[in-house]
Amino acid sequence: MDSNEVKVLIFGINGEYYATDIMEVERILGYEKPRKLPDSPEFVQGVINYEGNILPIISLIKRFGLEEEEIKNDAKIIVAKQNEDKLGIVVDVVSEVKDVDAKNIEAAPDIVAGISRRYIKGLIKTDGKIIIFLNLGTILTEEEKKLI
Repeated sequence: MDSNEVKVLIFGINGEYYATDIMEVERILGYEKPRKLPDSPEFVQGVINYEGNILPIISLIKRFGLEEEEIKNDAKIIVAKQNEDKLGIVVDVVSEVKDVDAKNIEAAPDIVAGISRRYIKGLIKTDGKIIIFLNLGTILTEEEKKLI
């Protein structure tokens, strides 16, 4: 892989496609219903047991304030890692791992519907589509991490 390429994981939520740097992904799990935690933020679906540890599971749909749909049968949980922190993210479908040329990644415009610029690394143009390139490490603020 040449240094002008980024390896990304592409996944779908509510019919839209998103991507994240593959280096932020530890594993992809089949969907397991999380155990709800009292008094947790609305976008936190709960927790699951992951390799003997508690893994918080969040919904990007609720986090981004998108219209909610039912969890699909083939839903997955992406285990995202940042330093020692791990977080499970529910997605409808995991599409593919792809090498993306850096010149096909543009900075996000000032206004991106429903999604804070804090989460967005850029927009990927590929195969005639635009995919939102997320920074999963910034999905939760430090205060939110403490709440969970």
